Amino acid sequence: MKIIIVENEIYLAQSIASKLHEHGYDTEIFSSVKEAMTSQGDVYLLSTNMPGQNPAPLITACKNKIIILMVNYINNDTVGEPLKLGAKDYIVKPFMLEDLMRKIEHYNEYQALKQQTQLYKEYMDNLLVDIETDFDHTEINTPLVIETNYQRLVDKIVFAYAQSSDTSLSFIPLSDKTWKDKIEKSSPSSLLYITELQLLKKADKEALLEILTTQDFILCSTINLESDFQTITLNTDSKLYDQNEVLTIDDYVKFIVNSFQYKFPDTELSKKLGISRKSLWEKRKKYGLFKKK
Repeated sequence: MKIIIVENEIYLAQSIASKLHEHGYDTEIFSSVKEAMTSQGDVYLLSTNMPGQNPAPLITACKNKIIILMVNYINNDTVGEPLKLGAKDYIVKPFMLEDLMRKIEHYNEYQALKQQTQLYKEYMDNLLVDIETDFDHTEINTPLVIETNYQRLVDKIVFAYAQSSDTSLSFIPLSDKTWKDKIEKSSPSSLLYITELQLLKKADKEALLEILTTQDFILCSTINLESDFQTITLNTDSKLYDQNEVLTIDDYVKFIVNSFQYKFPDTELSKKLGISRKSLWEKRKKYGLFKKK
């Protein structure tokens, strides 16, 4: 982690840098905002009490980094406006190095979690991008059981619902042996997303339904479930099969045609399937999978 120190009091800047070096941090000192504009750092310790200098351009340029303001006193110019522009926090001079390091570590962990969350979101969006549904997720009312022939279809709907409604999700797969503890210890403000009901024995299913009477949840089930909860059914023909699932030849051909007919021309698609274009046309007619114009 590289820390940029922007401070015109050189002795103070050198003292902070020296102490941070002792704790394994790499630092670089700039005595003006203008000089620091070309810097490359992870954390910026920025003095907002430098006469004749405007910290706004640096804060704006580095708002995705960790910016901690170093101030002699607190007012709108030294703290209020810089925080609005994107600075993360402030510390009042003189300060203990330990207090400064706690802030640095706190925001470093926050940035790492933010980046990790974005990575997972982009991965999930990419994983579910080819799953088509016209279901309006804004109409969801919980608690809810969704019966489906394809869990990923429900995944896409539930994640879209959570994002649009700003709802915190707790994901609980019932293949996890600690699912009871996870449900009981879940946050009251969190919506439970529960999957893999088909793996439970009858007694465990009954225990689950009993526990859920006091919870807010969406339960995805690939089997029929008798319960007193509101239940809807969502199926798709665009199912992607699990690598452990054995298909009939007809099911395999139907899946390939349905999934790739817009990605390959008929000549190439029939070649990949090892059949003639005439045979491909016949299978399209059989399965009702003609291309939409």
